[in-house]
Amino acid sequence: MNLRSELERRFSEALARAGAPEGSPALVAPAARSEFGDYQVNGAMPAAKRTGEKPRELAEKLIAEARVDDLAASLEVAGPGFVNIRLRDDFLAGRAAEALDDDRLGVEPPERPLTVVVDYSHPNVAKEMHVGHLRSTIIGDAICRTLAFLGHNVIRQNHIGDWGTQFGMLTAFLEREEKSAVDELNAMGQHVANVQSTYLPDLESFYRRAKALFDTDPEFAKTARDYVVKLQAGDEKVREMWRRFRELSLHHCQKVYDRLNVTLTPDDVRGESAYNDDLPKVIEALDAKGLLRESEGAKCVFLDEFTNSDGEVLPVIVQKADGGYLYATTDLAAIRYRAGELHADRILYVVDARQSLHLRQVFAVARAAGFAPPEVSLEHHPFGMMLDEGGTVFKTREGGTVRLMDLLDEAERRAFKLVSDKSPDLPEAQRRDIARAVGIGAVKYADLSQNRTSDYVFSWDKMLSLEGNTAPYMQYAYARICSIFRKGAEAEHPPSTSRDLSSEALPKAKRKRAGISLSHSAERTLALKLAQFPETVDAVARECLPNLLCNYLYDLAGAFMGFYENCPVLKSDEPLRTSRLSLCELTARTIRQGLGLLGIETIERM
Repeated sequence: MNLRSELERRFSEALARAGAPEGSPALVAPAARSEFGDYQVNGAMPAAKRTGEKPRELAEKLIAEARVDDLAASLEVAGPGFVNIRLRDDFLAGRAAEALDDDRLGVEPPERPLTVVVDYSHPNVAKEMHVGHLRSTIIGDAICRTLAFLGHNVIRQNHIGDWGTQFGMLTAFLEREEKSAVDELNAMGQHVANVQSTYLPDLESFYRRAKALFDTDPEFAKTARDYVVKLQAGDEKVREMWRRFRELSLHHCQKVYDRLNVTLTPDDVRGESAYNDDLPKVIEALDAKGLLRESEGAKCVFLDEFTNSDGEVLPVIVQKADGGYLYATTDLAAIRYRAGELHADRILYVVDARQSLHLRQVFAVARAAGFAPPEVSLEHHPFGMMLDEGGTVFKTREGGTVRLMDLLDEAERRAFKLVSDKSPDLPEAQRRDIARAVGIGAVKYADLSQNRTSDYVFSWDKMLSLEGNTAPYMQYAYARICSIFRKGAEAEHPPSTSRDLSSEALPKAKRKRAGISLSHSAERTLALKLAQFPETVDAVARECLPNLLCNYLYDLAGAFMGFYENCPVLKSDEPLRTSRLSLCELTARTIRQGLGLLGIETIERM
């Protein structure tokens, strides 16, 4: 059950019965401070403004009309017209018991599952992935995982840059360097299908050498432009070289995705090249709608809603004077494909904030052309930049772009030192496995815990800290709960037969017989936070803000620490011992599921 949604529904209905204008929302939110209750209804004040009533009087009527006896222990008018809700202890205990017996932890599937297309990651072919690709990749993946967990049909679209003028340059340079470069590529095998070899040439170096020659040698630059024409015309030799670059780059990207624990696969790739044959049809469709105008030889769409500082309407160029197409044209073809062929209900773009104007224009043209009907939601979910501790764009000490693989290597190295300092007695193999989970998790969580719309400062010390809202803190909280079950198992069984029971420590039958009781305020605080997991997941899916889940998990871990410090678990007598073990298990499973939605591993020993 989404508790917040249920309260919103019931109190909105009560507002209507109390005489509020039709459609007045209850505006239910978690209480800012626990002494005020568990939730707060804020809708009486705006509704009263519309009716001319005093807000407190309408709030009193709202309480009289509310039908929440099964949920609420008390309702109280506070301040200028808020209604504070305190939930029943037996309701919270029952919610915890139900969630414990539910693989989905109380998260209900949507009434109508949607088809959601998510456009994210989109690296450029022929270059290695760098830190600039990190945010789109992990934010988009967390959104996909959350939507899929809820039960929506999620279609991942990795819209890679695999077409255009740079490939004329690269294929021409490859032919020029045929003896060395082709030998390097063929070292993986005699056919491009064997690209999964562990051999990986230095793509960055090859690209830089090609670009340097393109910029300094006019004859080579002319050859490169000729190769662009050949590529677009379907010349098989040029296409074969292009395919090599594409497959090689995607092989590298997949290694990064696998290491980051990201769910993108080669089947999710649909790059710019996939829409090449459809671009003339996009132009024809725009022309048929009467949207095209010529400006200085280029074909453009002018929409009145986009103007410059002088009030002049800005053009959306869809075909250059020389007949070439632009990113806008490809993006329009992609929208038409996603809405028409994939039957998307929502199309989400996890693209950095600098593309906001471009995407607003593309969305508006797509609407005007009928490529995306009104019922299809087009959503840009922008993100800020990753900065260094000096507040500038994150780069290497030499000022170059930081490769993602290098960043992840450094994360694991630092995490291994941390684990080795804290637990030197653990076998090295185990310390390295923990370091991998902690290091990669720290990089991802440090990003995902920020509001994606803001820039954030990358700090190794903060992200690897065992204190604060970090992945190591969350992983440690999970490991601590696992240690409770290990100690319980060792107390009941000889050490030689004890096993790591973690979340399976308490048989469901025993759990169900014992039930859950909330005899201490710390137990109640924990049970309330556990009951809020479904509404948090729904909010992340709706607003595409993974930081909401990070904040929830941090609060949950804090509530558990308060419970752990105040409520003995293994030393308690039955049935209290089993009740508290049940709360421990539900907390562990919720942390594990929550971190799983972020693509972060849990570890049972740390």
